Amino acid sequence: MLSLGSRRHHTMALWPFIITSLPKNQIPARVKRHEIIHLRQQIEMLILPFYLWYGLEYLWHRLRHDSYTAYRMISFEREAWANDRRCGYLRRRKPWNWIWLRYDEGLQTD
Repeated sequence: MLSLGSRRHHTMALWPFIITSLPKNQIPARVKRHEIIHLRQQIEMLILPFYLWYGLEYLWHRLRHDSYTAYRMISFEREAWANDRRCGYLRRRKPWNWIWLRYDEGLQTD
């Protein structure tokens, strides 16, 4: 779920689709970039292992944090949140970049 101003919209990348509650012509560029980052991550991990890793990492963080913080601490989310405002990021993105982020990148709230 991404927060855009005071409105919340449910959007997720489920290979090979981006599923959203927004009308197609109203999806902000930032949301598209965020979800395309996830699609790239899914391809790198051959899709199904991505979902397994995502779920296990969420559960691991959930043992110590509330659900929103656990979600933001998932390495895939940290990469997407740290870079979804950078217009050229998808062209320059290196494969497996989610592994190399500093632990605190992408954790700041908007």
